Amino acid sequence: MVRDRRYWLVKSEPAKYSIDDLAAEPGQRACWDGVRNYQARNFMRDEMRLGDGVLFYHSAVQPPGVAGTARVVREAYPDSTQFDPDSPAYD
Repeated sequence: MVRDRRYWLVKSEPAKYSIDDLAAEPGQRACWDGVRNYQARNFMRDEMRLGDGVLFYHSAVQPPGVAGTARVVREAYPDSTQFDPDSPAYD
């Protein structure tokens, strides 16, 4: 059975990673790493699927809001930053 496309809100502080940074990535693709909120991680791991839509939300700016759109181009895989002791997202 084919599942309907879903749409997800992903949040980033533009000072750390913005929609412009995503646009500058090779192929306009990036790994969404450093997620440590369990609910967000579980949605990414268990629910996000190839082709789903993404609303790229800028927080910590005035005014906060959706800065652009994207789509999921790969299903979830382990976050390598969890094993890097130099990463702020190290577990």
